[in-house]
Amino acid sequence: MKTDPSKGIRFRIVLVGCVFAMMFVAIAARSIYLQVFCDDRLSTIAVRQYERSLETQGRRGTIFDARHRELAVTTDIISIAAYPRQIQDAAGAAKLLAKTLGIPEKEIRKKLAVNRTFIWIKRHVSPHEERTARELGIKGIGFISEYSRVYPNRSLAAQVVGIPNIDGRGLEGLEFYYDEYLKGGTGQHTALRDALGRYFESEKQLSEINGNNLVLTIDQAIQYSVERSVNEAMEKFSAQSAMAVVMNPGTGAVLAMVNVPAFNPNVYQNSDRALWRNRVVTDRYEPGSTMKIFTAAAALESGLCTQDSIFFCENGKYRLGSNTVHDTHEYGWLTLEDIIKVSSNIGATKVGEKIGAAVLYQTLDRFGFGQKTGIDCPGETTGSLAPFQQWRKIDAATISFGQGVSVSAIQLAAAACAIVNDGVLMKPYLVQAVTDQHGRVIKGFKPQVVRRVISAQNAGILRKMMQNVVSEGGTGVNAALEGYSIGGKTGTAQKINPQGGGYERGKYVGSFLGFAPAEKPEIVVLVIIDEPRRFHYGGTVAAPAFRRIVLETLNYLNIPPPGTGERLTVSVGREVRK
Repeated sequence: MKTDPSKGIRFRIVLVGCVFAMMFVAIAARSIYLQVFCDDRLSTIAVRQYERSLETQGRRGTIFDARHRELAVTTDIISIAAYPRQIQDAAGAAKLLAKTLGIPEKEIRKKLAVNRTFIWIKRHVSPHEERTARELGIKGIGFISEYSRVYPNRSLAAQVVGIPNIDGRGLEGLEFYYDEYLKGGTGQHTALRDALGRYFESEKQLSEINGNNLVLTIDQAIQYSVERSVNEAMEKFSAQSAMAVVMNPGTGAVLAMVNVPAFNPNVYQNSDRALWRNRVVTDRYEPGSTMKIFTAAAALESGLCTQDSIFFCENGKYRLGSNTVHDTHEYGWLTLEDIIKVSSNIGATKVGEKIGAAVLYQTLDRFGFGQKTGIDCPGETTGSLAPFQQWRKIDAATISFGQGVSVSAIQLAAAACAIVNDGVLMKPYLVQAVTDQHGRVIKGFKPQVVRRVISAQNAGILRKMMQNVVSEGGTGVNAALEGYSIGGKTGTAQKINPQGGGYERGKYVGSFLGFAPAEKPEIVVLVIIDEPRRFHYGGTVAAPAFRRIVLETLNYLNIPPPGTGERLTVSVGREVRK
């Protein structure tokens, strides 16, 4: 019996048809399921495969001086990146880029060999490097817009303003302290990827949020004048370094804050890291004889002394147990006023003995020594003032004339402002306002009273004593100004050996602390010269710089000599270039 072959063919056709029908039904059911029930989830997965969200930082805010002149700005700049998977000849690309960008070829080859979709080649390139790299036409090399911090006046107030790193995060100074205000907000933009894994920009983009601005109390012109004066003093006396502060005694506002040598923040990577910090705030030193005015303040406040109280100064040598306190001249009987005028160490020691360690310590503590001032600057030191219960007899003596105690420059300047401000201590500050992109104030900083330190009457007596220091026969005669009455105090102190073992022979810190005009003080100025050579007394190395700073600052602020009734011509800071 023969089998009909047509039946087998029909069976196979029907079977295949059924299989295909079942597959079609399955596919259709799956399709309906995915399209209807899984639409949102699958859309998200698809987007992830061809879209990538990239975060970018907004433009960093501008830092202005007190008169809204730019100290730090942000500009657009190009950085060069690579997409290694798109580069066909990595060795050839590395060779070309190395020559163009000044980077070792081996370093670029190593970067291009990594199994990543993106890697930086060089951040913040120059316009010439960008142009030359573009002309190479290497596939897989990208040119990405970023922001760069620029300091128009270069080293001017460098340690005060500070620096951010290449990613726009503050590292030092106000750039660090106010980073949360200055830094731009995070923006996002979308990059699309094709089937070959290549990225290209999407038009879909969210705008970046720019940072806020700072308006400082620092005046660019005064800062420039002070930097020039202090630099010249440092060079004249071959000093290791120098510092200076100019403050408004009534408000605590810092008009100038100087550290020399300085550095150029535009290329901060090329400078010694030790130069970055603001030593006026972060470093401590023994103040020497400038501390005697605070010993005198303690004596007056105690009620145990007046400016006319007399002390025998032992003709230049005074034994304290196994130690001897010396004066530079052989003085006999001196009043408290004369002890300050001629800067007698023995006289200050005798004053300290009369009032006692507890009274001296309590007064110094009220002036803020041994504690932070609270200035808006990172890394502030407290200085060093041990509790009086730990003082030996020789400690009480040395602290009376400024050794055995350490201070920061801002601490000393703020304490002097309290004397000038009728006995009221003010908190020093560097920023007067935070503003938005339209100049609207979003946070303001006003003068803050810390506490009353001494009576207004005793503050007036101390100012008179300081005026005598710059008169004939005083140690600060080199600070005297024709036409203006000023007050001040010289300071000279041996430097402590950082390795321990007492003081370093032949190494001194010379300083001058004063105010002007005496009738109605507008400024307090502190000048510190570290390790001057040939001469080391504060009245010789620091007082002349103080005199020049005061004269130029009063000129700039248009404050005429008393009784003239004339306004002065502004002549300082015409061009701020370093």
